[in-house]
Amino acid sequence: MTRNNICSLSLLVTLIMTLMMTACKKDKPTTVTDGTQTDTIEVGPQFSADSAYAYCQRQCDFGPRTMNSKAHDDCGKWIAEEFARLGCTITTQQATLTGYDGTPLHSTNIIAVAHADKPVHVLVCAHWDSRPWADNDPDSTNWRKPVMAANDGASGVAVMLELARLIQSDTTLNVGVDFVCFDAEDWGTPQWAKQQENEKSWALGAQYWAQQYRPANGYVIQYGILLDMVGGQGAAFYQELSSQKYAPHIVEKVWNAARTAGYKDYFPAQNGGYITDDHGPINEIAGIPTIDIIPFYPNCRESSFGPTWHTVNDDMAHIDKNTLRAVGQTVVQVLYSE
Repeated sequence: MTRNNICSLSLLVTLIMTLMMTACKKDKPTTVTDGTQTDTIEVGPQFSADSAYAYCQRQCDFGPRTMNSKAHDDCGKWIAEEFARLGCTITTQQATLTGYDGTPLHSTNIIAVAHADKPVHVLVCAHWDSRPWADNDPDSTNWRKPVMAANDGASGVAVMLELARLIQSDTTLNVGVDFVCFDAEDWGTPQWAKQQENEKSWALGAQYWAQQYRPANGYVIQYGILLDMVGGQGAAFYQELSSQKYAPHIVEKVWNAARTAGYKDYFPAQNGGYITDDHGPINEIAGIPTIDIIPFYPNCRESSFGPTWHTVNDDMAHIDKNTLRAVGQTVVQVLYSE
């Protein structure tokens, strides 16, 4: 296809502006009240995809954050220090957990609380460890190699860090936020293992956190949002079925917020899969209604989690700032609507 060279400068400028406005799939949000269409209200600060991307890159700079590795321990220390620098109160949960194969896993859950003085809190969480095996890679020679986990791990933590940066000195937010970085999520039974798949081998850090959870003096966690693989190219976040089972009102809240923030294309109001993830024990053990924002690729041959899931290609080259922005701004909309 060729382009006619006789376009005027004004038409060219208009075209460029239109392309820039549509590049992020950001629709102008509207609502219908009494049959009249009116603009809805977007609330909260603007989420910086550039900042979130940098936080994602910084984690990957340590290398794969696989359990019991130096990269894992160094990155965990950095995450805690960064949340503290952003004004959060930090506590850690250290425990030796047992992997599917009996391996002792030296695990650290990182808990960062913003605006602890608020009586009502929202839980925002993600896992920060890396998958030790690229067991879904199309090349079988990569199956025992570690995953960089730019998307499957680092992206969720990156969004949380950017959220903490935005709200650190904001006096207009009505809720406190408990940011929890779960460890030992991705040591689940690999596809090449002789052992039978065991759902309990996943989300070990979240299981431990849920077992230890007690409502804090002075505030209650009203609900939770899990961020898992929230930076991938071509991602769309369907409504995960376990989330619908345990917290349908939170699913509705979040998907409405996405529509209001202008990101309905990223959050289709359609069913996704039933996922074993960190939100399972939070719902079932801690009793906190929690949903999972996780991508669903219905037409992807490699995996319904996307083409880079548990492969050596889960790296920064496959992170999309537009996806980070869509998820981050949606969570901002949720928090500032409380």
